[in-house]
Amino acid sequence: MKCSVIDIGSNSVRLLLWADGKTLYKKLCTTRLGEGLSKSGVLTGEAITRTANAVARFCEEAKTEGAERIFAFATAAVRRAFNGSRFVAAVKEICGLDVDVLSGEREAEIGFLGALGGNDGGVLDIGGASTEILVGQSGRILYAKSLDIGAVRLKDLCGEDKGKLLTVIDEKISPFASVPQCPMFAIGGTATTLVSLHKKMKVYEPSAVHGSVLTQEEVRALADKLLSCTQDERLAMDGMEKGRADVIGGGALLMSRVMEKIGARQITVSERDNLEGYLIGKKERGEL
Repeated sequence: MKCSVIDIGSNSVRLLLWADGKTLYKKLCTTRLGEGLSKSGVLTGEAITRTANAVARFCEEAKTEGAERIFAFATAAVRRAFNGSRFVAAVKEICGLDVDVLSGEREAEIGFLGALGGNDGGVLDIGGASTEILVGQSGRILYAKSLDIGAVRLKDLCGEDKGKLLTVIDEKISPFASVPQCPMFAIGGTATTLVSLHKKMKVYEPSAVHGSVLTQEEVRALADKLLSCTQDERLAMDGMEKGRADVIGGGALLMSRVMEKIGARQITVSERDNLEGYLIGKKERGEL
């Protein structure tokens, strides 16, 4: 069976086309649904419109590609916004899709399923408006926590002021205490972009990103470099995703501080993430 999933995040909308348990391709469209949410508590009309339209375009593409089932889920921006239901209704009106608004715990679970497929280990997912860690062993969840901090939220709160970023980050990640020691994996746009920058990729190559290892020192150095650059300098870097250039510095600093907080000397970056995990979860529950 060929099916598709659309992930509606705070920074971007992503499409997965999937067949017989394998990823055929992924696409991304940066829409900044969560822009300004940290200060206002609501999604702007402009952000709702451009994001709902992106979802509709991906839905139409999935149909054109022959997807028999199309799913859509939303994460922190929609679940936190006072008017999140307005966005869900807009998507339903434009393209008929029902948006599954995930809890932070469910978001962590599908990220874990996608990255590790039931194997032991831990997964760090830095998103636009939230960050999750989940650790599993022998089929049991040992630790799971979702915090309301991410790359877009940091930009809204602190801009690119490193001092402010450090203060907010260290306060927000303090609940990440007693994370079990285990091999750690990272998913999400911050992690994959950092690998792309570290390897100075002129063209993004998922197969070259998947399984790459970043040390704590490398992530810290990337954060320092990115926060010391102008926007134009960042955009000129090999490996930079255009729609992430103004939030990647804060995201990198967040990743660095989380790694230090939980004692992760290195982290393996996975291209398989919550998109695959959402379908794996559906299959395990007999819904696919």
